[in-house]
Amino acid sequence: MRTVTIYAYRQALDYNQREKLVWEADKMREIRVAAAQFENRDNDKEHNLSRIEALTRQAVEQGAEIVSFHEGCIPAYSWIQSLDKQLLLEMAEPVPDGPAVRRLSEIARQLKTVIMAGLVERDADDNVFNCYVTVGPNGFITRFRKLHPFVNPHLSAGDGYNVVDLLGCRIGFLICYDNNLPENVRITAMHGAEIIFMPHVTCCLPSVMPGRGTVDRELWENRHRDPVRLRKEFQGPKGRGWLMRWLPARAYENGVYCVFSNPIGWDYDSVKPGLAMILDPFGEVLVESHALEEDVVVGLLTPDKLKETSGRRYLKARRPELYGKLVEPQESVTQPGWKMEHEDT
Repeated sequence: MRTVTIYAYRQALDYNQREKLVWEADKMREIRVAAAQFENRDNDKEHNLSRIEALTRQAVEQGAEIVSFHEGCIPAYSWIQSLDKQLLLEMAEPVPDGPAVRRLSEIARQLKTVIMAGLVERDADDNVFNCYVTVGPNGFITRFRKLHPFVNPHLSAGDGYNVVDLLGCRIGFLICYDNNLPENVRITAMHGAEIIFMPHVTCCLPSVMPGRGTVDRELWENRHRDPVRLRKEFQGPKGRGWLMRWLPARAYENGVYCVFSNPIGWDYDSVKPGLAMILDPFGEVLVESHALEEDVVVGLLTPDKLKETSGRRYLKARRPELYGKLVEPQESVTQPGWKMEHEDT
């Protein structure tokens, strides 16, 4: 676990003034957080960063102090599944010294807020990671590397959790598939996380589960003329209905806020439904987007719910002496429920 202390920028103050906020257990402060959705363009970082800037501006106007975006949103994500190692390296960037993080930091400085966004990172040894970065008005803050990458065989897995002190709150990160394993959310909560950011690229994918599957691109392109048909697809078992099977449970059983972000629109080879939302520690949806366009939702996260939630009691009721089976060695195989392009090569 990497823990850092961050200086919080309060909107009531001039942003050249700083006040250090000291985190104490169960002393999280009230904070407004945003989850965004937009239609990313494959390998078009300039366009995607322009949408990040516009939506961040909207969120800040609504009082957001943290604005979060989806997995891989800077270069886009799904299109990298067929890239070979060399092409992946050419597209990836160093963190924190790459141009995308510098640009993101400049947006955060101009808008005086914290921004979280996904990209593909390369390190000095040419390892490549699915990475989620956090920046603020003073620049780079922290990063998290996906624990269970799968979209491209040349992606390396992250090797640990990351919970940070940020703006008077304890914040953790898990990327998409990481949240499918309850253990990852539980351990992040045990490291002290009060808010877990969960950037995704998901829903409306091929699946053997009843009611699941893709959405016809024509429905997306015709959304202004016939929004009802597309909304039914997004709200049903292909989209929100599937999320509601498990996402509220992650928040409830661990007593944490969960911030879910996801792209909307055409994403390389499939339509994505957006559905940006924030869930409270009771597993209730605090705010969510029903828009069939890019959007941002802002929620007020308060500390009182953390003290009252069942999940916090469940953490104290654990009996680790019974859990040996959980940590027996095994080979980890991360496999989605749909076939990827590189599996055909």
